[in-house]
Parts: sequence; structure tokens; C-alpha cells
Amino acid sequence: MDTTADDTPTTSGGEGWSEDMELAPAHPREAGPTEPDDDAQGERLQKVLARAGVGSRRVCEDMIDQGRISVDGQVVRVQGKRVDPDTVVIAVDGRRIDIRNDKVTYAMNKPFGVITSMSDDRGRPSVGDMMGDLATGLVHVGRLDQDTEGLLLLTTDGELAHRLAHPSYEVKKTYLAQVSGSVSRDVTRRLRKGVELEDGPVVVDSFQVVDTHAGQSVVEVVLHEGRKHVVRRLLDEVGLPVNRLTRTAIGPIELARMRSGTIRKLTRTEVGALHELVGL
Repeated sequence: MDTTADDTPTTSGGEGWSEDMELAPAHPREAGPTEPDDDAQGERLQKVLARAGVGSRRVCEDMIDQGRISVDGQVVRVQGKRVDPDTVVIAVDGRRIDIRNDKVTYAMNKPFGVITSMSDDRGRPSVGDMMGDLATGLVHVGRLDQDTEGLLLLTTDGELAHRLAHPSYEVKKTYLAQVSGSVSRDVTRRLRKGVELEDGPVVVDSFQVVDTHAGQSVVEVVLHEGRKHVVRRLLDEVGLPVNRLTRTAIGPIELARMRSGTIRKLTRTEVGALHELVGL
């Protein structure tokens, strides 16, 4: 039974109430429904998906009904499921997506002559200069030599950068190299078997000749090594001095048709693929 704002009982003392008596708390079974604690229960799945850019909440609800969404490997078909976006792994049509909002990753087509550094005290052009106002908090994932062009990743996610660059995760990088001369079958066999360099052996993950013309050849080299100048040293060792070198892919991320000097933000699906690649 309610009391008024000044705590005066709504019934008189003669009706069984005295001024110092209190209402007994409601029995748990008689208590009304309570709202769930969002912090304790997490966020609704369709809300998390919508914020990640998968689609509107209505579209995301339809995708859940269609069985296209999985959480931690389990397909979700029930609306209203709550998840912790900081800990769960969410996939759409079997492809993991990044649902965090506090990290960003960019792809750059680094031009020839630009150094892989966020700044340079000698005044040389750097990738930090190219990123401009976007550079705050970014780290580059590994390095490209000053005279090597192509795909470079930059991110505010330090753990992702560490894992992508660390040799223990064996992230494959793909390069196109323009070399002098033609490529014999013996060279191909040597590269696939392994070549001894001054700092240890190198084995390519794959090697193929893309084109040969006018005394020049274009070859594709895939390897997970990250040693300094390793592609140039490797090809030089087998008699194929490199005239031009371009990195075209890091794991699932490809340079594709990005023009030299351009920058783009990776999609959530692309970032999710990188996380999956290195076990995040």
C-alpha cells in the first residue's frame, strides 16, 4: 500500500495501522517484471550488427531469421539475443566481421621513394606525411623498403599490428617483381626447395612466372618471411636481380586497383578476416 509524499499513512490508525509501521516488502513472486541490466546482459545482437554497418536493424533482424548470423560459431535464429561486443565473434554468411568501433585500419599503396615511418628527422617523405590528419595513433604493419612500392597496412590496433608482422603467425605476403633475364625451371625448383642466404635459409610459399618480354620477366613471389630486403636478396641469389618490386597482398587484403599514393579504410569484413587470420 502506497504512502503520500510526506509519509502520512493513507489509512488511519484505527484501521489497523500505526504511524511507525511499514509495508512489508513484496513477495518475489508478486514483484513486477524488471528491466534487464544492459551492462550485465550485453547488447541486442541486431543493434550491434546495425552499428557495425551490416544493415538497418530491420535488415539485421531479417538476416537473423534467415540463419545468416552466427555468434561464436553458433547460428542465431532467435531475435533479442544479447551479446558482449568486446568478447564475441560474429560472422555474417560465414565471414567474420569486426564489430569494434575504437580501432581503425587503413591500406595504402606506398609509392617508390617514400620511407615506412610516421615521421623522418631528415625530411624525407614518409607514410606519416601521406596519412596527414589520419596519422594520430597509427602504427605501420611491418615495413616496405624505400624503393619498394605497394600495399602497406596502418592501424590503431597495436595487437593486430604485432601479430600480422610477427613471423610466428606466418602471414603470407605477395610480391610482383620485375627482374632481368628469363627464368629457368631450375631457378623455380631452387626457390621452392629453399635458398640459403647469409642470415639463414628462405623457402617461398609459391613462385610463378607471370610474363616474359624483351629480356625482362615478371614473377610473383609469396612468402611469410619478414627479413630485411628478403625478396631482393632471394631473387638476386638465384640470378634474377630485381628492377622493380611491388607488394600486392598481405594475407586476404589485396592491393587490387588502388593507385599509387592512395589510401582506403578497410571494411569491417576485411578487418574481421585479418583478426581471424592471426587468432584475435
